[in-house]
This record gives sequence, structure tokens and C-alpha cells, in this order.
Amino acid sequence: MKKAILFFAAAGLLMTSCQKFKKAEGGLEYKIVDDNAKEKAVSGDLLAIDIVQSTDRDSVMSSTYEMGIPQIVQLYPDSIIAKNPGDPTGLFKYVGEGDSLIFKINLDSMAAKTHQPKPEFADKFLVFSIKVKKHFKKGKLTDQQLGEQVQKYFEEELNKHKTAEPAKLDKYIKDKSLKTTKTASGLQYVITKPGTGANAKVGDSIHVNYVGSLTTGKVFDTNLPDIAKKEGIFMPQRPYEALKFQLGVDGVIPGWTEAFQLFNKGTKATLVIPSSLAYGDRPQGKIPPYAPLVFEVEVLDIKPGKVPAPTPAATMPGVVAPTATAPTAKAPAAKK
Repeated sequence: MKKAILFFAAAGLLMTSCQKFKKAEGGLEYKIVDDNAKEKAVSGDLLAIDIVQSTDRDSVMSSTYEMGIPQIVQLYPDSIIAKNPGDPTGLFKYVGEGDSLIFKINLDSMAAKTHQPKPEFADKFLVFSIKVKKHFKKGKLTDQQLGEQVQKYFEEELNKHKTAEPAKLDKYIKDKSLKTTKTASGLQYVITKPGTGANAKVGDSIHVNYVGSLTTGKVFDTNLPDIAKKEGIFMPQRPYEALKFQLGVDGVIPGWTEAFQLFNKGTKATLVIPSSLAYGDRPQGKIPPYAPLVFEVEVLDIKPGKVPAPTPAATMPGVVAPTATAPTAKAPAAKK
């Protein structure tokens, strides 16, 4: 479903890119796509928006649809906006709940203003497609009261993800025809190639290859360079080598700590991990809240070790991040 949303969002960008855009200050060009809201945003209001950032080469760079969590933007007074010509925040006075707009940032103008080289990933424009999901009206509300409305909204959005998770898990296992073993914690796994020797235990050093993906099939991390390149997540500065961690000591997600105690050297397995054993309600990188995770893993080696005192530092896949608060990101600025 998310892939379909991204496709249609990108297609919408293509269709509107050939239509007439209005000119705004600072090199901005914009077009109101849907104009149905009776009340438009005014100074002090907040908007929850979905946003797709693309290039004029038809390349989607980022999208809130992937995470399933909108961003919050605030409409500033005209006096502030006037001091920052080209700031797209000023365009939000034209929209309200349910409205959509597209704006384009001219890269030549941006380079001239910032005195920075023009980016190479686009020809002339960065394109932003905006859909207003919720309009929070400041009116006579205090900042605290307005903030409470926003917090409640995001709690409701997170609850939708939580409610949808069991169906995602069941559908994935059914679609893949997996005959999993399920533990008491909710971890599910399939051993695709048995290993040999004793199972790993807490304190042992584990060397693994892995590919992590969402139940949608989108790969978010791997230590295998060929797969990283294929999935468009390759980072030249990263060393692609076997991941090494001390079981029960280094800060991997609970699902990994449990799973690798079930495997011995040479094991290949598919792990299907519920969010309760992964990131829970915390968005992490490309992983949405309440997202079940799928890992294809191979145990390359197990080295016996002792159990030192656990450390809070965590840098492995599935590191538990601090609890996230509701996003408060501003609209994309005209600076890079």
C-alpha cells in the first residue's frame, strides 16, 4: 500500500510539473492542487502534513508516507516570513485541512543565496508535494493547550500503527508461506539451513551476515554490499563486513538476543520479529513505529566468551533509541 501511495504521489508530481505554477518571492514556484478547506491556516496555527520530496528527474528523495507519521509545520507571522524570502513556510497560508499544494525550489537561486555549489542530484528544481492532514487552530489557545492537541493527535496516529501490526505479521507469514516456530515472547523464526555444534549463549561473540527489511519488503539495513547497492542504500564510507557483537551484552534488539541463543555456527534463518522485541513505538531511521521486522541471518562464527557487566551503549542493528516525541519539523527550508 505504501509503495502504491509513493507511486501515485510521484506520478502527481510529474503531472503537475507541466502545469502552470504561480511565482512567489525568493525563487519559489507553487501550485494549489486541492483547494477545499473552508478555513485556511493563519499566523500561529499548526498543520500536520504529509510531504514527498522529489527531484525534477523523477526521483523520490524522502516521504512521510514511508514512515506513516506526518510532520508538523507552524505558520509564522507575515513580518517574519517577509524577512526570509523564499521560505516555503509562507505558502501554508493558502491551505487548510484536506488541501494540497506543490512547490518547487529553484536550485540556481538557492546556490546563489547560500554561496554553495548546486547539488548534482537534480537539474533545476527540488519539488515538494504537500497534503494537509490536520489543521490545529491557535486562536485563543495557550501554547500548552495547542501542544496537547498535537500530542493527542500523534498518540491516535501511533495507535493506528499498533492496531495494524498483528495483521501485518499474519499477512507476511501467509504471503510467504512460512512455517515458523513461535516462542512465548512472540518471536517467530524458520531455520533454512541447520548449523553444527553448540548453540550460542550469553557472553559469546557472534559473527553474522544479515539483511533487515520491513514486512513490505523494503530493506532498511544490511552488511552485504551487493544487496545494499541493489536496494539503493549503499554507503561508500561504510565498511561492509560481518557484524560482530557479544550476545546479551552489546545493545541489539531483544529479538536478536533471544533468536541467536537458538542457533549454532552455520545456521541460516529467517526471523520475524514483532515490534515489542524491536523498536516498539519509536520511529528509528527508516523503520516506522510499531513495525514488525524481518531478518535473513547467517551465523558465520561463534566464539566462546565470558559475561561482563552489560553496557548501555548500543550501536548494532536494532539499537533501542530514546523515546521519540511527536515530530515538530518545520517545512523544508530553501537551504541545503
